[in-house]
Amino acid sequence: MARVTEHFSTAQPVAADGAKAVAARSAPGELGRGAMPRLTVEEIAHPAYMVNYNFELIWFNAAARSGVLGNFNQLPADTESRNIFQFLLASASTPSQEEILRFHFGIAKQRAPKSSFFNLCSEIPREKLGTLERLYNEAECPDSRLITQTFIEGDTADSPQICLYAVQFREGILFVHAPADGGSDDLLTLLARRDLVIRDLLRKRLPVLTHVAVLVTDLQQSTKICAELPPEEYFELINQIWSTVDPIFRRHYGTYGKHAGDGMVYYFFPQPDCNYVWNALLAAHEIREVMRRLSKEWQLRKGWANELYLNSGLNEGQEWLGTFQSATHVEFTVLGDTINHAARLSDFARFGAVWATKNLIGKLTADERRQVKYGVQRKSNEGQDIFVASTYSTVANLTDLNTGKGEKLKDIAALPITEITEIKDFAAD
Repeated sequence: MARVTEHFSTAQPVAADGAKAVAARSAPGELGRGAMPRLTVEEIAHPAYMVNYNFELIWFNAAARSGVLGNFNQLPADTESRNIFQFLLASASTPSQEEILRFHFGIAKQRAPKSSFFNLCSEIPREKLGTLERLYNEAECPDSRLITQTFIEGDTADSPQICLYAVQFREGILFVHAPADGGSDDLLTLLARRDLVIRDLLRKRLPVLTHVAVLVTDLQQSTKICAELPPEEYFELINQIWSTVDPIFRRHYGTYGKHAGDGMVYYFFPQPDCNYVWNALLAAHEIREVMRRLSKEWQLRKGWANELYLNSGLNEGQEWLGTFQSATHVEFTVLGDTINHAARLSDFARFGAVWATKNLIGKLTADERRQVKYGVQRKSNEGQDIFVASTYSTVANLTDLNTGKGEKLKDIAALPITEITEIKDFAAD
């Protein structure tokens, strides 16, 4: 936040007493005498839109739709058809349009290597690809900042100069086309309040059909552990688990879904520079490793023999992504069987195991699959348990569906699954 404040401090109008005019504005919910209300995302009069890191459109305002985005009639349902470059190309071809595209490509280069250019432009007509590739090569990658800006000259002598802002969040990038001739102090104040901006944007994010890998994980024997610990220590344990694993999810581009008591859900979406399925696998494997250390800490602390296990289920599919909202909270939610099956696999897993669907493993590249040790325990002819690598089994062949927890698994009885036991280059990650 200090970097953001410093960035905008030079852009604020100076009051007669030498103080920054923007400093007189009240904090949210604290409108005092003579204070001016803050601008909100909904009230931005200039073209504004947000993209994810695949540069697919996830939010826009009316000014953007009727202007720089080509005045489209209806936004496609699936993410692949929401390519921002496709919309920017729909407006008239002008020198300023090329500058706008270069700026977007410069931002994209911060996360997308040259090899991912065609992924960024997968929905672009073939005759336009040459132009876009030239602009991509000409684009300069800006310094890594939370907020980047550039000035776009008008196409005629009467056209105003535009200041194009790119504000980067974990969830995506907000672009705003604002006049460069001053009068934008309300907008600058809004953009400086990144926490409020992203909260507003998430509330307005449009539902989208997208590919997603889902990781559901749950604390084994949580009822027993809760009964054995004083309430304050049980909450301390759960909060320690959350605070320990959350950086792992962030490092692998996981998106928070929900925390249901002692369980959690995270979503992994396609990224321009890595495989989202691989990210989910790495996160699940790393969680298992840190839980072993955390379990040892609590055994030494409490002098008990309890082992702390997070049991994980992984699945991949194409589902609708949206948000559930209350007055103070926004929660990402994926609808469909992908999350339901991942949750059932989490119920099925025991002793910190990571179970994944055959469909998810099939989305790995050949090189990635070679780095993963997976398979199923089977009975030998002598009745001994043996691990058969690179195989799958249906849930029905792995457990009795008519007793205990097995009854909850009947809806995935025919689902082919496998256990992830090792990721060979994990130590190097």
